[in-house]
Amino acid sequence: MKLTCLQENLSRGLNTVGRAVATRTTLPITNNVLIATDQSRLRLTATNLEMAMSCWIGAKVEEEGSITVPARLLTEFVNSLPNDKIEVSLSPSSKTLELKCARFEARISGVDAQDFPPIPKVDTGIETSVTVEALQRGISEVVFAAATEESRPVLTGINAEFENDKLTLAAADGFRLAVHTMPLAKPVDKKTVVIIPSRTLAELNRLMGEDEDPVSILVDPDKSQALFRLKNIELVSQLVQGTFPNYAQLIPQSYTTRVVVSVADFARATKTASIFARDGSGIVRLIVTPGSGEMKPGKMTVSARSEEIGDDIGEIDAVVEGEEAKIAFNGKYLGDVLGVLKESQVALEITNPSSPGVIRPMGADNYVHVVMPMFVQW
Repeated sequence: MKLTCLQENLSRGLNTVGRAVATRTTLPITNNVLIATDQSRLRLTATNLEMAMSCWIGAKVEEEGSITVPARLLTEFVNSLPNDKIEVSLSPSSKTLELKCARFEARISGVDAQDFPPIPKVDTGIETSVTVEALQRGISEVVFAAATEESRPVLTGINAEFENDKLTLAAADGFRLAVHTMPLAKPVDKKTVVIIPSRTLAELNRLMGEDEDPVSILVDPDKSQALFRLKNIELVSQLVQGTFPNYAQLIPQSYTTRVVVSVADFARATKTASIFARDGSGIVRLIVTPGSGEMKPGKMTVSARSEEIGDDIGEIDAVVEGEEAKIAFNGKYLGDVLGVLKESQVALEITNPSSPGVIRPMGADNYVHVVMPMFVQW
């Protein structure tokens, strides 16, 4: 192998695929990054056996070749080099990768590319595409609600339902549920439901960045792998096997009180209350009071108290429909959802203190968030 490329391109490519490098593994080669020439480009690939990421960068290739080297070592070295051309060469006999840049050079011992785990190929199956803007918005509004504990593996993933020209993403961890529906740029032939690991979608969200072209999605016929293709990056992921809970029945269809407030005001009051809620199981209490007559608007008080440190109360203006209501939530869950909403106003629907609360952004009918209440002594 013999080639030259720019330091900034190699650095960016290594930092991109570095997120897929295995951290805790029984297979040492998954700590490595695979470097291979691919026609007139250089391909960098990393995998942790659940997810594999490939990135292509421009290079002037003189001799073809491939090798795997420790990802962290190579990335740190390349990141520390000046912004200049890097000459990369591999001596086949010694399996040593040589890098030269300005007045710096290094030799890194590698492992044969043949020993690298094969990257799954997804060539056939359900194929579609989504605009970057729609997919980023959808992932941001659901990914935080997926479970982080492995006790119920299906809940660590995000349920993705492709049907006609729509994609519905749903995530739940037993305490909350987030559902977002977005349009597909390319309709699918048949309804397909798969569970994508939340970590995969979080990485995809990060990778999309400034891309303008729609993201191509391909799910293999066995529903075991999914491929996400961006401009110069491909992400292949294992899919979670199992059946996602029937979440539609968890969304209350009616309410006794509906309160509309400013997202910014609600988020600030929740953040303030959460400071006092830390010692009190994270409990934030909401009291909704309808306005009296046309002149006096309704209000919502957001409070928290701790036996040891004290209490706080925040009051915000609200448009209240229905009767007075009280409900308590985990402050973190409220903060998470309010932190991702782009709309300026949000509606909270309440039935009673022991029923789930429903949060819907005003002016958008494609997102709903359900939060389980916390039981408190009022």
